[in-house]
Amino acid sequence: MKKALVTILQYVIFFGLGIWIIYHMLHELSPKDEDELLFALKNLKLLYLVPIFFIGFLSHFFRALRWRLLLQTIDVNPTVINTSFAVFIGYFVNLGLPRAGEVAKCTVLAKYEKVPPHKMVGTILAERAWDVFCLIVIWVLAISLQASVISEYVVAFSRRFQGYVHQHKSFFLALLVAVVAAIVAVILVYRRHRENKIGQFIKEMSHGVSSILRMKKRWAFLGYTVLIWAMYTLQIYFGFMGLPALEVYHLSIFAALVVLVYGSLGMIITPGGIGMYTLLVAEILSAYNVADVPAQAFGWIAWAVQSVVIIVLGIISFSFIHVYNRKLAHGQTLVDSAQDIQS
Repeated sequence: MKKALVTILQYVIFFGLGIWIIYHMLHELSPKDEDELLFALKNLKLLYLVPIFFIGFLSHFFRALRWRLLLQTIDVNPTVINTSFAVFIGYFVNLGLPRAGEVAKCTVLAKYEKVPPHKMVGTILAERAWDVFCLIVIWVLAISLQASVISEYVVAFSRRFQGYVHQHKSFFLALLVAVVAAIVAVILVYRRHRENKIGQFIKEMSHGVSSILRMKKRWAFLGYTVLIWAMYTLQIYFGFMGLPALEVYHLSIFAALVVLVYGSLGMIITPGGIGMYTLLVAEILSAYNVADVPAQAFGWIAWAVQSVVIIVLGIISFSFIHVYNRKLAHGQTLVDSAQDIQS
């Protein structure tokens, strides 16, 4: 009961944060900015959406193939299609209920592969730990490759932030009170639980990473990991080229990598990245001298396209997973009948 209460509280707080960010960003736009934003959205080169959608599909498909390798380490051998459907459904559920997607994909796969769901929980923890580790590595790589741009941005941002805080003292005071109240509420709920959550997470992460490095097919696993993050980066890069009106088409693949890192943080902070993804992407694009409105427009489009890919794949998976498994079971029945006749 307490754990459920904390989960609901976290969801309400961070979803509310995302809604507030959207309201604040749109409220700050002048009529001229609104017209410029609409113009940018209307001038999206739709032809570029085809490779972006395909690349988005590949990123999730490679993730399914990678998860299948982890499942094989615990003697679970699902079909590629069922694993893909489960991953797509998991992402779809995550858009509305963060972390529920992991439960959903285990439940779906367990139902059709006749495997206990709890048996797969360890693979989810290992995969999550590995993704956090990869994000840290990619963040370091991106910052190193774009050090000159990032260093100038950090200095400029700190100055802008200080000025903004000075202008909105009452808001930041209210925000500080709300954050403190939320932290106190969480502590009160967990007052009887004395486990160090940070230490436990680090322990789980190190165990997950080490278990992956010891697995027999670790090179295939690492290969799929590279492909997954490469697809994520290419999605951003093709987005640059598909939006010439936003003055982002000249940005390099390394800039796309930096945007990917910031966007990933946005996806972690708020449910489905709502609000926060656009804010962080627009913020980092300012380091590349992209004006506020075009940067915000790109953030909205990038977030929307990624969300639509997940929604489409999720709906398709929900619609066809039962049909696929019914045909699979029927085909297996025919094979068994033929073997019985031969014997």
